[in-house]
Amino acid sequence: MVPWGYVAAANVDPIEKKPFMHFLPGADALTFGMLGCNFHCDFCQNWVSSQALRDPASEGSGAYIQEISARELVDYALRSGAQIIASSYNEPLITTEWALEIFRLARQEGLRTVYVSNGFATHEVLAALQPVLDAYKVDLKCMTDEKYRSVGGRLQVVLDTIKQAYELGMWVEVVTLIIPGFNDSNDELWDSARYLVSVSPDIPWHVTSFYPTYKHLEGERTSAEILQRAADIGQEAGLKYVYAGNLPGRVGSLEDTHCPHCQALLIRRTGFSVHENHITNAGACPQCDESIAGVWH
Repeated sequence: MVPWGYVAAANVDPIEKKPFMHFLPGADALTFGMLGCNFHCDFCQNWVSSQALRDPASEGSGAYIQEISARELVDYALRSGAQIIASSYNEPLITTEWALEIFRLARQEGLRTVYVSNGFATHEVLAALQPVLDAYKVDLKCMTDEKYRSVGGRLQVVLDTIKQAYELGMWVEVVTLIIPGFNDSNDELWDSARYLVSVSPDIPWHVTSFYPTYKHLEGERTSAEILQRAADIGQEAGLKYVYAGNLPGRVGSLEDTHCPHCQALLIRRTGFSVHENHITNAGACPQCDESIAGVWH
């Protein structure tokens, strides 16, 4: 038996909130989630839904469960004007069978599909998703196996997921929630950036700000200066597209997309809002005709 036929949340959000910066900028995504997760991060920012089946503190979340069919969910996306359906909020990998039914219908209606996931995937589940999944956002939490095991996972599995999803033709973006004292050392940031470059320098890397939550209440918020340091490392390592998140208006050009060749401003953003988009229909920089990696239409 697998989780089926319900949502714990379903909302229309900008795709930038997932976050995706190179996948249909400015488009709306109907995002649905269920309950549960195969990790137990003490810093989880969606812990009410992700830890609902494990932590009694989140028991109240069951009140929000709504039975719904895959057809009804796809129709809701179409009525809402969404171009994308996203599985998020809890860990989508543990409810993949449900997502597969939704995504098959969504594809038939011309909708795009995305996962927002911790990346603790098997080769088999990625192969099953490949025909119906357009884009995959992976959380790369840290670069030491010891820390990954402390939250319930293994580092190599996540690294393999990033590589295999990319090789299967999914559009991949990677997020690292920068937590002071946990994963913000220069060595660890360099290891993250170098690994992504080894898969593809075109993979966008999001370094995002942590705020104290759930069981990680003693830590400090991640400053704009820490995010800038992480971004500098990513760029120096050879990544073409590095973004800083969760501090809108405080990270300068790290919310925007620039051409990696001529540095022209291509997409100007504040938070989840797109103010300008100059990328051509061919997915190129209008100034120098450099191809810009991503899914633009």
